Amino acid sequence: MGFVLSLFLYFPEDKAEYIPAAFHMAIFLLLAVLAFRFIIKLSKKEEREVNEKYKHIKEKDL
Repeated sequence: MGFVLSLFLYFPEDKAEYIPAAFHMAIFLLLAVLAFRFIIKLSKKEEREVNEKYKHIKEKDL
């Protein structure tokens, strides 16, 4: 089992090989943050729509 896991570990001697990996990581991190913010924005919009639609029901209960 240890041999199989060691196949996936690779530490390059030339540290310049980390630059493309860091670049890709930054891009994916930025895309993840943008997607998360988009989902939050969409959720708040839907919440406002639901509150407007059912505002009269809330007023009756009070």
